[in-house]
Amino acid sequence: MTLPGVLGQVRHVVPVRPAAAQGLVARVYAQAEQDFGMLAPPILLHSPAPEPLAASWAMLRESLLAAGAVSRPVKEAVATAVSAGNVCPYCVDVHRATMDGLVPGGPAAEIARDHAEAIADPRIRRVAEWALAGGTRETAARREPPAPAEEAREMAAVAVTFQYLNRMVNVFLGDSPLPPQVPDRARGVLMRLFGLVMRPAARRAAAPGASLALLPPAPLPADLSFAEGAPVIAGAFARAAAAIDEAGRRSVPEQVRELVTAELATWNGGPPGLGRSWATIALSGLPPAQRPAGRLALLTAMASYQVDSPVVAEFRAGTPGDRALVELTSWASMAAARRVAGWLRTTPPPSTSGGTAPGHRAGPALDDQASSSQVRPAGLVPGHQVDSVRDQQAAGAD
Repeated sequence: MTLPGVLGQVRHVVPVRPAAAQGLVARVYAQAEQDFGMLAPPILLHSPAPEPLAASWAMLRESLLAAGAVSRPVKEAVATAVSAGNVCPYCVDVHRATMDGLVPGGPAAEIARDHAEAIADPRIRRVAEWALAGGTRETAARREPPAPAEEAREMAAVAVTFQYLNRMVNVFLGDSPLPPQVPDRARGVLMRLFGLVMRPAARRAAAPGASLALLPPAPLPADLSFAEGAPVIAGAFARAAAAIDEAGRRSVPEQVRELVTAELATWNGGPPGLGRSWATIALSGLPPAQRPAGRLALLTAMASYQVDSPVVAEFRAGTPGDRALVELTSWASMAAARRVAGWLRTTPPPSTSGGTAPGHRAGPALDDQASSSQVRPAGLVPGHQVDSVRDQQAAGAD
């Protein structure tokens, strides 16, 4: 099923229409319709590049949709918290509404609004705190996982998936799943209806592993070691990483890949600064012909909310194909997501006393009725400030 107007939500590229889908694209579409209940724009936007499409779907399916030790409402809390930290209002709206449809009463709204003090249930508060703390290296190192290792691995898989998807959504979709002409007063009602529409599919957990056949097996990279001990998740992320790496070799110049990798190696997860002067300085060592690709890749990886139509148009002037655009941004998004994955904690930090680190307490198993919250680590921006941050970025842009 594709809802009316969904294809038109995707900007910069033309998605493959369901009736025209063939091969790998058709197989992904069939699974998405069955397991997600619709062809969602964050998946559709990948369709000009079949392998990144399959990779994004495999990560989303096996982390968020597949049955496991963690319930869907808890996974939606992680998705909402990560999306708020990444300044991705589209994803915040979608996953807040889905969680509201599963757990009425407003806990997801508190995650999006940065009102941890208003959350009654402490269990999901720990989940959201952990998910947001994982967005920066320093706060991730201090945050103990909110659940036993089996559950923490599944939560980490959701967090890494949305570190990737938030970046792609910021580039290719608008600020809301609702059309811009919808009046503000009607948006809340329509998003609640969306949550109710999504509830039947969200309550129906998919059987793990069906997406693995879409891509060939691959070894699990060291920076995705959080998935060790969870064979299906490890298989999905290993395959996805290999497919996106190959896409990067096709569509991202080697010097651009080297530059982005070097910049990410010293990145702590926080915003690199207002405006784009930081990117201009970093790009100075590239040949002029590669700077449009370098600018788009750097912004996608480290400040995706700064990507705008001129940045994309500059890249497309020299590389006009839809596939190359999706593959470059997919590679850059995955490079950043893997950087975050490398510092996410899924086991308690070491303690010289042999117990848990001071100030931390092991979290119990989480159930379907858990509520939610967020604590914002330094440098991250809560969802309700997204518009003002984007205005500031635009004002400071080169």
